[in-house]
Amino acid sequence: MKKLLPIFFICLLTVSYGQDKTYLATKIDTTLLTANRFLGYDQFGFYYSIKNNVLFKDKKNEHFEYKNIALGKPTKIDIQNPLKIMLFYENFNTVVLLDNQLSETQRINLSENGIPIMASAIGIASQNRLWIYNSLTQEIGLFDYMKNTFKSITPAFQGNLKYYESDFNTFQWIDNKLNWYSCDVFGKITSLGKLTDFDGIQIISNQYILFSKEDKLYLQDSKNSRISEIENVEKSFQNFYYKDQILSIFTTQGITNYKISIP
Repeated sequence: MKKLLPIFFICLLTVSYGQDKTYLATKIDTTLLTANRFLGYDQFGFYYSIKNNVLFKDKKNEHFEYKNIALGKPTKIDIQNPLKIMLFYENFNTVVLLDNQLSETQRINLSENGIPIMASAIGIASQNRLWIYNSLTQEIGLFDYMKNTFKSITPAFQGNLKYYESDFNTFQWIDNKLNWYSCDVFGKITSLGKLTDFDGIQIISNQYILFSKEDKLYLQDSKNSRISEIENVEKSFQNFYYKDQILSIFTTQGITNYKISIP
């Protein structure tokens, strides 16, 4: 029965979406890494990983690390700004901001805010703000961590967040019914389509999604209802990361980087 599941999944994709195109990845190099999870690279060539609840930042002979025994395991780590890295500890409703040497610069306990906040999703936004999905009100808002103020920017909406990502200007999420949405800093919500189920996922743009299922990697074009398999990559991996036409596959042996052209 287990052997039939991958076949069934591929058949389902073929019926629901076109699969007339594949993407071929070209291997570049491999880096040894022992970690629980690979988080990605920044524009300065440092790569980030987590091992035993410790955040590591490495490049050749440069090494930094951050751990917080009291707060334990970080739920979300945002590395899009290497000068201001964010760690979210959901169990303690707390955010920690780090500088480029992983030294703590600010700690924010959202339970102490004047407006009741119980965060279940957080990311770095523009202008000294954080994206926050407040599960108490089921609204998305922006928290100014310099002024310690919070403002909801969307009405309440139903459905749990299965996955989310954010950048400075946009908060995107996938609900438990696999509907994909985007919200800008003004609170405008846009529906971006319906996705197929996944094991792992990364949002590439408002049109493209990279996702893994049954140890295979796919690119979904939501605009044209097409799913394409990524070929010539590791078949057994823990997670993946894509940035600037470089696909990084993390396995128990380390990181393997591939060149791949994704629209």
